Amino acid sequence: MKTLLASAAVGLCFCVMTGTAQSADCGSVSIAEMNWASAGVAAHVDKIILENGYGCSVEIVPGDTMPTFTSMNEKSEPDIAPEFWVNSVRTPLDAAVKEGRLIQAAEILTDGAVEGWWIPKFLADAHPDIKTVDDALKHPELFPAPDDKTKAAIYNCPSGWSCQVSTANLYRAIGAGEKGFELVGTSSAADLDNSIANAFEKKIGWLGYYWAPTSIMGKYEMVKLSFGVPHNKMDWDTCTAVPDCPTAKVNSYPISQAFTIVTKGFADKAGIAMDYMKARKWSNDTVNSVLAWQRENNGSNESAARYFLKENEDVWTKWVTFNVAEKVRAAL
Repeated sequence: MKTLLASAAVGLCFCVMTGTAQSADCGSVSIAEMNWASAGVAAHVDKIILENGYGCSVEIVPGDTMPTFTSMNEKSEPDIAPEFWVNSVRTPLDAAVKEGRLIQAAEILTDGAVEGWWIPKFLADAHPDIKTVDDALKHPELFPAPDDKTKAAIYNCPSGWSCQVSTANLYRAIGAGEKGFELVGTSSAADLDNSIANAFEKKIGWLGYYWAPTSIMGKYEMVKLSFGVPHNKMDWDTCTAVPDCPTAKVNSYPISQAFTIVTKGFADKAGIAMDYMKARKWSNDTVNSVLAWQRENNGSNESAARYFLKENEDVWTKWVTFNVAEKVRAAL
């Protein structure tokens, strides 16, 4: 019995020391907090788990799709982009992965992400002839611009988002300007959300870019319109996703994938924390429920992350070992 106890004690000591060493190896980590809700919450989920479960020292830094990719690719910082929508930079990202600068970890959204141009369902129900973007452009009177009701509007993404580029190119490709529509920029995710909420409150038409999973899509019923053509990957990669492409053609959004991207430097130093980055993923339904709670409670990204960790143990405990899960629970 003494021998068994001694062996167990040695084993326990070895495990603790090994865990401590692996945690220490994690060191300082920077995580991009992208300025849309699902990615912002994911950044804080990662922060809580990496700090408390793996002993990392985590700094949250502001992020946007294009600037963050450029910085990670050229400067190896930040270390982690938790929810990176890869369609906009697929070609240079593939090159960075092949050349070893960046590593594509888990596909964080297990059932994919949805992008496109949408209208409210109440409008689609009232006008069943509107099935495509071209159908909508035949009815400028249904989509009043916010500052000039004599004009129609298509709402774009905030500056710095990759969807701002694709929406602007598609706006020109489909000839929306010649059909009486102006492209309305938004200053932030909240500004874009408010434009949709205002349309539902006033029961007026709205047409523009949006995506899921989001709290907005959980709260307001929207209908995605077809562009009437199949997705052309070559055109998308070489033109639709390229700023101010002079030869933009009508195209459909690709099936969108959002991955966690990390730098080689993080992967090399992270030890077992890298196993977590490869396992961490959640469904659109889970994200929508968390974001709905956040919106209803005016919660921060950090508070929404803590809400998720407290209410969804069945999800996140599958990403980590038992010992790491216990440490995270104790910190909540």
